[in-house]
Amino acid sequence: MTTKELRRIKIKQRVRKHISGTTGCPRLTVFRSNKQIYAQVIDDLTGKTLAAASSAGITDKAPKKEIASKVGELIAQKSKEAGIQAVVFDRNGYLYHGRVRELAEAARKGGLKF
Repeated sequence: MTTKELRRIKIKQRVRKHISGTTGCPRLTVFRSNKQIYAQVIDDLTGKTLAAASSAGITDKAPKKEIASKVGELIAQKSKEAGIQAVVFDRNGYLYHGRVRELAEAARKGGLKF
């Protein structure tokens, strides 16, 4: 692993000590790779994924930030269908900047509260 990956994992472990998703307020976690971005709404008490969205299914040719915004809207829509109103945001060790921020703001615009 590179130094950058180890740094992100350390931050992730430090944040996850304090953040946990419950049935009433699950955890919205983000994973970002070089090409794709993924979002999941997870209930940590039961260990189940309640809703998920990714950019893998989006075929539009657009900048990565715009695609992240579409994934944010999609996860908000799927969460609403599952009856989820509020979540705890887990940025997964990534900086709240760029694609992660676009996804979070689009999810807020879509109606999720966090």
